[in-house]
Amino acid sequence: MAVIEYFYAAHSAYAYLGSAAFMEIAHASGNSVQHKPFDLRRTVVGVGSSEMRSRPDNHRDYFFGREMQRWAEHRQIPMLAWPTHHANDITLSNCVLIAAQNTGANIDALAHSMLKSHWVDNTDLADTETLVSLTNERGLEGAQLVQAATSDAVVDQYQANTKEAIERSVFGSPTYFIDGDMFYGQDRLEMVARALRQPYAGEWPR
Repeated sequence: MAVIEYFYAAHSAYAYLGSAAFMEIAHASGNSVQHKPFDLRRTVVGVGSSEMRSRPDNHRDYFFGREMQRWAEHRQIPMLAWPTHHANDITLSNCVLIAAQNTGANIDALAHSMLKSHWVDNTDLADTETLVSLTNERGLEGAQLVQAATSDAVVDQYQANTKEAIERSVFGSPTYFIDGDMFYGQDRLEMVARALRQPYAGEWPR
């Protein structure tokens, strides 16, 4: 059985675009997903790139405009042009996912719900009540998990995920590792599916 490590942020546009397709691939393969929510904004800078707001307009218009429109149409899913609250803090939502996973719960559906709610329903993933509601809808104890998300243990795990992402050259969200082989971007999901059936020759530097 392959190990599927999933590095992403709960507010990530491209993680949302690939979320349903990725979960379908993972479930069909019979492999479980090891979720590793991380601080995307810190990691982008940590691996040598520049934060989104400092990139030129033509870059942002293409990668966070036209490309998103096309992929949403390609995957036949709805998507806002840009959520109202996208610039808000991303820590709490990511830590709720970690707290839920730490209980032993399968958080595949919760992760997808967060991404979809942000990019379709325009929710604020920094809002406590929103996170409680989304978590409750998945049969989990939302209030408890939101409280646990602020604990030292969960915050430390979030920081560890982020440090690991930087050390392993995770360029952005989503990034998938199949037995240590890195696939960056939801546009690599066809290759992820292939790697789960048959690993590619060679290996990603470790």
